[in-house]
Amino acid sequence: MRQERRQKRKMHIKKTVTGTTDKPRLCVYKSLKNIFVQLIDDSTSKVILGCSSLTKEIKDSVKYGGNIAAAKVVGKKVAELCIEKGIKSIVFDRNGFKYHGRVKALADSARENGLQF
Repeated sequence: MRQERRQKRKMHIKKTVTGTTDKPRLCVYKSLKNIFVQLIDDSTSKVILGCSSLTKEIKDSVKYGGNIAAAKVVGKKVAELCIEKGIKSIVFDRNGFKYHGRVKALADSARENGLQF
């Protein structure tokens, strides 16, 4: 039931949120134990970069990957990687998840570290 509601929200969001070469889409997925982020260019259907709480540097710095603290660290790392690649402006795709908790913490952390959306 919960998964069906998320899929319904996801499809509603997908109609309006698309990434381009200038403004790629930052797609978030969260599981119970980890959080994953991908930067996607929808015009070419390519993943530009990806980061998660399982990435080596992040895994060493956080104790558990399924909490708000880990989401903040992932958001900061994604912002750093984007700025390295010359990307400052993105489109945020919450992937059907409600905008609170870990998703909000990741988005706020990415904004604080230089991404605009």
